[in-house]
Amino acid sequence: MLHTIIKLDEIFNGLKEKGQGALLQTYIPDNSSEIEIGRRRPTIIICPGGAYSFASDREAEPVALRFVAKGYNAFVLRYSVAPHRYPQQLLELSATVAYVRRNAEAFHVDEEKIAVCGFSAGGHLAGSLGVLWQEPFIAQTLGINAGENRPDRVILGYPVITGGEFAHRGSFDNLLGQEASQEARDQLSLEQLVSPSTPPTFIWHTFEDTAVPVNNSLIFAEALKAYEIPFELHIYTKGGHGLSLCDETTAGPEHPGLINPQAATWVKLVTEWMR
Repeated sequence: MLHTIIKLDEIFNGLKEKGQGALLQTYIPDNSSEIEIGRRRPTIIICPGGAYSFASDREAEPVALRFVAKGYNAFVLRYSVAPHRYPQQLLELSATVAYVRRNAEAFHVDEEKIAVCGFSAGGHLAGSLGVLWQEPFIAQTLGINAGENRPDRVILGYPVITGGEFAHRGSFDNLLGQEASQEARDQLSLEQLVSPSTPPTFIWHTFEDTAVPVNNSLIFAEALKAYEIPFELHIYTKGGHGLSLCDETTAGPEHPGLINPQAATWVKLVTEWMR
């Protein structure tokens, strides 16, 4: 398996001296002549949560390895966090998708199955690319071709979506600055940015989440339906915020409440959905 760490600002000049230096970790299985030397795999690009103040380890490598075990290529993006502001994070994720697409042959990537997956604030980032990938300033800043950064699928786990009534205020404070106006927050409320160009989306959340209310996922699903964007939505009854894989892999002995066998089915469901 190819496991490397890539400095994105060494590849895309538009990222230089603007963020903290985004790092892309790769988890790319080897092909074998004993199995299928020309195999192309679905690919998942993971954006950990952390309220745009840090990137959670619990939503990074363990998730990548779980998907590798299911036949995926996986990448973990350690994107810029506060005090670095929007749109730096969006540019970094855009650069990541473009990089994966440009190296599809070398990385054995199925170019029709490149998904971005985000948890909590990382869900806001993944969702932001889903609704904003076509914005001209992205391609101009990064020097990429139009559409190189388009994800084929978007996967959102207990995502931060809205800057309105049900906002996770800390995430928007870190992304835009505490002094940001409500108008600025509304402009990055993803439910208001859905368009016919938004890719199919898989969403999961828990009813009991008190950190990022389940309303975030519900209003985003409603916006997707308004534009007839295919989506799959799973609301689990039990469980708080930050469940990640929902089992011992990402829970640890000090956080038994993060073990949730019911919600753990999201991994199986999303792989079925990707197929």
